[in-house]
Amino acid sequence: MVPGDRDFVIAMLADSDPWLTLRYSRADWERYFSALPEGREAFVAERNGRVVGLAVVRRNVLLGDYLELLGVAKEARGSGVGTLLLTHVESVVFTRAKNLFACVSDFNAAARTFYEKQGYREIGPIPDLIIPGSAEVLLRKTAGPARGSLSGRSESSHGTKGASTISGD
Repeated sequence: MVPGDRDFVIAMLADSDPWLTLRYSRADWERYFSALPEGREAFVAERNGRVVGLAVVRRNVLLGDYLELLGVAKEARGSGVGTLLLTHVESVVFTRAKNLFACVSDFNAAARTFYEKQGYREIGPIPDLIIPGSAEVLLRKTAGPARGSLSGRSESSHGTKGASTISGD
């Protein structure tokens, strides 16, 4: 994400669900994107030179990375942009971690179906995390355990790692 993308990204998020239902305002997004916090990476998808999707990943969460935000412009939804963007994020994350986590609002059936088709499994709900009466559902996609099997462990052993742009048609 480059500085020129900021205003469009904020407008895209401030005018769409699930963020409207979750009561995120334009001011919230302006604070969030004032400077991308340390430990995060942003990825944008572009079509004809215009941003149509965004992903933000927080590194080193629960023995993996956390997909903090995935948004697709209304006019690009259903066109494969979200899948393209998520596939790119996964290709980056799975070079350094075994797990990628995300949360999805329990009322967002389309997003829950999208993530399931991409191989994510629901771990469980986190009730009342953002708004009362709604849960965020923790999701996980994994490339395997963070550490190897226990079979190679000896009896005495106690078991004691930017930004990019993706273009699509």
